[in-house]
Amino acid sequence: MTKDAHGAWADGPPLPVIARVRSCFGQKFGTPRQPGLAPSARAELVLQPGFDQAEALQGIEDYSHLWVLFWFHHSAAQGWRPTVRPPRLGGNARMGVFATRSPFRPNPIGLSVVENLGLLAGEHARGILIGNHDLVDGTPVLDIKPYLPYSDSPGLAVAPPEFADRPADALEVTFDQTARRVLAVLPRAEAQALEKLVRETLALDPRPAYQYGVEGRRYGTRLGGYEVRWFCHEGIAHVVDIDAMGSA
Repeated sequence: MTKDAHGAWADGPPLPVIARVRSCFGQKFGTPRQPGLAPSARAELVLQPGFDQAEALQGIEDYSHLWVLFWFHHSAAQGWRPTVRPPRLGGNARMGVFATRSPFRPNPIGLSVVENLGLLAGEHARGILIGNHDLVDGTPVLDIKPYLPYSDSPGLAVAPPEFADRPADALEVTFDQTARRVLAVLPRAEAQALEKLVRETLALDPRPAYQYGVEGRRYGTRLGGYEVRWFCHEGIAHVVDIDAMGSA
């Protein structure tokens, strides 16, 4: 393993990848910045060869939540920064990297607590279905651990006021006629699940902080296998079109 000029691992994590994520979030843009913000989000943690043994998952279905340690593969090559600009502070104020969840770290390792929705079905599909996550498709997973309420949720834990509570929804989300027509031809359950995922994701305002005041700019966000096109105007995210990936 080698490091680049920024001191980051240039050719992947220096640890074996035990699983890969198959996620409803098809790209970094649009993926929630923290877990627990998009209840409809689903992903599969697919164990990789050498680790895809049924015995390794024995007993895991008894836990409601799991810790997932992963590699920030979209950010690793950019190196680390001693100070960063958290979006929760408007993208202007700086904080030390170790006081944030920024992906631009000396070792770009992420940690997320996710819902455990059970083992993947099928003889040749070894892994776990998870929910309410913040993992982009293809994320390399370094480890999976059970969440223990008695030790992992200390009752006296505190954080700065800006980070203490779940962020309020920043945007109202509406679907224009073209997007509605796409939802109307999908199977009902699929349409409902996609609409919920789009609402939960866009309500968080995935735009970079420096674009929060930009009106009318078109964005494309890959969600649930679809390219969702939208723009913001006066605090409303207008979904203007939905295309199945690769159908353009």
